[in-house]
Amino acid sequence: MISIRPVSDLRNKFTEIENAVSGGEPVFLTKNGYGSMVVMSIDTYSRMNGNVEKALDEADSYAETNSNRMSHEEVFGKLRGRING
Repeated sequence: MISIRPVSDLRNKFTEIENAVSGGEPVFLTKNGYGSMVVMSIDTYSRMNGNVEKALDEADSYAETNSNRMSHEEVFGKLRGRING
């Protein structure tokens, strides 16, 4: 279930927020009724971003050993061709 709380709860009810995020669900914090930030556990953050970091590291390694470069038009043109047949 989505948890939306005022940002003041981060200071005043930290333990409750900590318990909520330890279950793997993020807590959305609001300031003056508008979305301000999201709090999540380190494990959840790592799961979300772990593959991105790995892919960026692989791309950096590939770029170091390969001089072939493509423009974004070439990359997206190839992707559109694969998707659209």
